[in-house]
Amino acid sequence: MAVLGLCFLVIFLDGFDTAAVGFVAPALSAAWKVPPPEMKQLLTVGFLGLAVGSLAAGPIADRFGRKWVLVGALAAFGGFSLASAGASDLTGLTALRFLTGLGLGAAMPNATTLTAEYCPKRRRALLVTLMFSGFTLGSAGGGFVAAGLMPHFGWQSVFVVGGLAPLVLALVLAAVLPESLQFLALRGGARQQVMARLLGRIDPTLAIGPQTRFVISDRGNETRGSVGLLFEESLGVGTVALWTAFFMGLVVVYLLTSWLPTLMSTSGVGIEKAALVGAMFQLGGTLGALAVGWCMDRLSPHLSVAASYLLGAAMLLVLAGEPSNVLVLGGAVFFAGFFMSGAQTSLQPLAAIFYPTRGRATGVSWMVGIGRFGAILGAYLGGVLLGLGAGFQTIIGVLALPAAIAAVAVLLKHWRYAESAPPPAVSPIGK
Repeated sequence: MAVLGLCFLVIFLDGFDTAAVGFVAPALSAAWKVPPPEMKQLLTVGFLGLAVGSLAAGPIADRFGRKWVLVGALAAFGGFSLASAGASDLTGLTALRFLTGLGLGAAMPNATTLTAEYCPKRRRALLVTLMFSGFTLGSAGGGFVAAGLMPHFGWQSVFVVGGLAPLVLALVLAAVLPESLQFLALRGGARQQVMARLLGRIDPTLAIGPQTRFVISDRGNETRGSVGLLFEESLGVGTVALWTAFFMGLVVVYLLTSWLPTLMSTSGVGIEKAALVGAMFQLGGTLGALAVGWCMDRLSPHLSVAASYLLGAAMLLVLAGEPSNVLVLGGAVFFAGFFMSGAQTSLQPLAAIFYPTRGRATGVSWMVGIGRFGAILGAYLGGVLLGLGAGFQTIIGVLALPAAIAAVAVLLKHWRYAESAPPPAVSPIGK
């Protein structure tokens, strides 16, 4: 539970720092006299940093360990966020947000991997999604902190908080966070003594002698963290399916996150009601992630995720009907978030149980990294469609297509590995 709690805090601060720039953007626009449309680069460059950070961090973690990549990621995004408080122009802040994104991108997939490797198998999906719910809570927390601090201490205060908190947590993790037991077993050597101490703390009744050796059941236990591993043997189809589903899901999630209040206001919903209804998407996503994770542990993991994507597509079609009743509109947005974000979050434990230990961090981080380009596409696509004159119904209706594609990708992965033995995934230490 200590690993779960610490990784939850990592993801909470990840969510806080990811969302922070969006909350301070109006104040920056006023302070620096920058028209809001020119803030678009600042608001999106962080996604590029997130993608690059995710792609780079996985192979490093599979070679050197999950713990120290997490510590380094916290130190990086904490340090660059703190430096952002001293930015004096838009160009400098944009560069710092890219660098902050590198650390943010490295943190999320490695927190997911480490949590999955410590969770008991029977509750793994639910606990990983519970840990990941910290991202949404952290994003919401950024709004409350910004609202409380900026009127008194300026926009810089948000970056100061977003910088100091990760730096403090990095020191805590360096002192108390254990390395993955499966990674230590894979590396062997002197790390066997570290494993003996960790297992003794977990279960003091275990009889561990000086000659005890620890092994894992993965095929091909060589320590090699590379992207090529993701396409070895029978892993290729699953890798492409996971990348496709995560990419398509983030197109939907980030277009709605970025543009839903604007789309509703252009269709006649008042600004305050549009903001309130838009918040229902995030609330639904948090509850949906826990619900889908619960179903994954008790039913078919693939069918649970695919069904959630399909129901999300159905709710988008309902939402495209543009209900005139605000309560019905809010309900449709809530359930669109429930099913879409629920499925999206649950892809991470699905990936974690698919890849063997030697490539698990690479597999999860590359899925997340490829998906980040979907987030960038979603954020831009809303603006492009609006510029072409598309209305609320058209834009929301179009989003049902990538949601359905994501469902099909997950189903194809399920059918591919239902007919033959799936690649062996290591059960975490624990029963």
